Amino acid sequence: MPYFINVILPIPLEKLFTYSISDAEASFLKPGMRVAVPFGKSKIYSALVHEVHQTAPTIYEAKEIDQILDEKPIVTAIQLKHWFWIADYYMCSIGEVFRTAVPSAFLLESETLILKNTKIVFDETTLLDDEFLVFEALQHQAILRVHEISAILDRKNVLPVLNRLLDKNIILLKEEVYEQYKPKLVRYVKLGKEYRTEVGLETLLHSLTRAPKQSQVILSLFQLQATQKKPIKVSELETASKSSTAIIKALIDKEILEEYYIQTDRISYSNEEDNSDIKSLNEFQEEAFLAIKQSFDKNLPTLLYGVTSSGKTEVYVKLIEETLAQHKQVLYLLPEIALTTQLITRLQDYFGEKVAVYHSRYSVQERVEVWHNILENKNKAQIVIGARSALFMPFTNLGLIIVDEEHESSFKQYDPAPRYHARDAAIVMAKLHEAHILLGSATPSIESFYNVQIGKYGYATIQRRYGNVLMPEIELVDIKEQTRKKRMKGRFSVRLFNEITDTLENGEQVILFQNRRGYAPILECTTCGHSPQCPNCDVSLTYHQHKKQLRCHYCSYHIALLTACEACGSSTLDTKGFGTEQVEQELETLFPDAKIGRMDLDTTRGKYGYEKIITAFEQQELDILVGTQMLTKGLDFRNVNLVGIMSADTLLNFPDFRAHERCFQLLTQVSGRAGRTKKRGKVIIQSFNPYHQILKQVSTGDYQAMYQEQLYEREQHKYPPVNRIIKITFKHKEYNKLNEAAEWFTKGLRNAFGVHVLGPEFPSVSRIRNQYIKNVLIKIPNGQSLVKTKKSIRRLEKSFNAISQYASVRVIYNVDYI
Repeated sequence: MPYFINVILPIPLEKLFTYSISDAEASFLKPGMRVAVPFGKSKIYSALVHEVHQTAPTIYEAKEIDQILDEKPIVTAIQLKHWFWIADYYMCSIGEVFRTAVPSAFLLESETLILKNTKIVFDETTLLDDEFLVFEALQHQAILRVHEISAILDRKNVLPVLNRLLDKNIILLKEEVYEQYKPKLVRYVKLGKEYRTEVGLETLLHSLTRAPKQSQVILSLFQLQATQKKPIKVSELETASKSSTAIIKALIDKEILEEYYIQTDRISYSNEEDNSDIKSLNEFQEEAFLAIKQSFDKNLPTLLYGVTSSGKTEVYVKLIEETLAQHKQVLYLLPEIALTTQLITRLQDYFGEKVAVYHSRYSVQERVEVWHNILENKNKAQIVIGARSALFMPFTNLGLIIVDEEHESSFKQYDPAPRYHARDAAIVMAKLHEAHILLGSATPSIESFYNVQIGKYGYATIQRRYGNVLMPEIELVDIKEQTRKKRMKGRFSVRLFNEITDTLENGEQVILFQNRRGYAPILECTTCGHSPQCPNCDVSLTYHQHKKQLRCHYCSYHIALLTACEACGSSTLDTKGFGTEQVEQELETLFPDAKIGRMDLDTTRGKYGYEKIITAFEQQELDILVGTQMLTKGLDFRNVNLVGIMSADTLLNFPDFRAHERCFQLLTQVSGRAGRTKKRGKVIIQSFNPYHQILKQVSTGDYQAMYQEQLYEREQHKYPPVNRIIKITFKHKEYNKLNEAAEWFTKGLRNAFGVHVLGPEFPSVSRIRNQYIKNVLIKIPNGQSLVKTKKSIRRLEKSFNAISQYASVRVIYNVDYI
């Protein structure tokens, strides 16, 4: 009986595809291995085996696979189970999860090769100029790639030329799958076989008396072998002998030296041993630790609510130590890559080379190596630190998941699908692995705290800062009054200016928070009021003074700074609002002797961008650090005594039901960067409305009051955590077609769910990258089945897609919208 496999393709398909395999392949293949399969007319994809069976597909004839790409599974059975849950819960295809989950090096796609057709004879004079250039190139080279033909013809679009040559049967096309990952091989050297005896060595040194440089290389090799017991790298031998590559190559050619290669990881930790003992916990940490252990015994996800600088990391370290003692793996999730920089050093000091890191700033090659180390449960990948993508790692023996700063919206993926929330997906993952999960935060999300209240989560708390340091003194400054009386120094109130001056005089550091990058969000003509807009999005262009550019933060469109108004030609252009660049420039004017750094998306683009800035600030090379919300998340700076929040109003006045909760979290978190050692820190919050309830709650650190107030409002308006929310987004380049399609779909939703449907409405930015956007919110009460709701939406979508005029309208689902 023939054998078949069901595979997951890395494209958004609703179902798995079936391919036929031979008996030998059936005995070799296992779920989780990759195979190259033909799909469509000629494309070849690397697909993932889901199951091997003997049931032939009824709708289509199964094609044969192209080749097997792995010798053993690269994805575990639990991973596959988790991926299917993500696809089902977040209303996307399993192919989209597969594409997101694995490093792109695993997603081999075929490359089109162009070959000469040797079986036909034709008249070369009938070819056009561009066709002849391709034909002539194929006379000298058997195979050409598309990009090579593009270079030969000096044009981007070469498909018309290739199509003409195909029609004339002059060329043939072939698809080839190529491997993207190349292991790093380090070149080592040792003495040739015949010279390893005393006699052979003596003969060798005698023969090299007339070649002192070569003799020096051999002597240096002996010295290195005597001092270190590990293999000798060619680069080490070069340095030690002060010789050149050519001399070593000459010795290799003479077979005096023998070269060999060892595969090495691109990222490795130099210290072999653990450097420091785990710190002992204080009484408050110990109390929290015991409460966490009790919750773990009941197999409950546990929330650790610890105020800023209370030493939550030390509790995590203790739990990690216990988990490693049971020979299990640990996953440590962080919302921001910037946070990994500080944490990696701390954990490596405790656990040495057991720490591995996985996030998007690492190269594809590095991520593949970490993937294999985790899959093989190697010693160097017992603790994995990473941003949300680390959730997809192939753990084989997971014992503990820590989700630090669990309230952060960065844990939610917005684009592309799957639009998952890493915290919620981690809870399901822990259940599948029978592992423990701890959520930590100084400002827990209302959803998590609500789950504690209803007994769904365990709970532990630390209400005192480490070393009994007092919480920072928070002061609200009314800049409305100061602006009216013209007392402001640029964007700084007199109070904030004086505090910065005092802090710098005391040799302490300052953090200033402004949640907007660039110099100014709007450049406006003071004569006619026109401001330059992005041609692709419904937003004004942000002015970046450093690059003398106007830039769109949605689609990256940019133009050079205008010297005159495009509308009226007047040269009276002025800026409105301010960003981190403007704050940095004003500081340079007000405090010319201070060293000032800036930390936002513009200054942290490189792989080590975060590390350079954070290290410079830690080592007190900078006096003042200006930044966006990257600064707020769990960073630990010992010498910061003052935190200034430039404008709290931009956070409060945001059209979102979570705006007040987010404002409280962000301001509390950034305030927590002040006074983390002995001296009590200070926080100055500038606002046009300092009497706002949320700002008062921040100044008193009253999380409970904020929680009660926000929960009451959400109960009244049926928002999470009382109800669940699915946001449906419609996208299309034509305004009218989008409106009609959204209205049709919403009418169907209202028939099914009645008053629980809001919209369709345009968001505050209603066009991005030339696509108009309209949103619909569906509120799902607690008693209503989420599964049945999703099925009803999917049925409606099928009817919607059957209408030809709406087929091009893109429908995007965002479950548990944040």
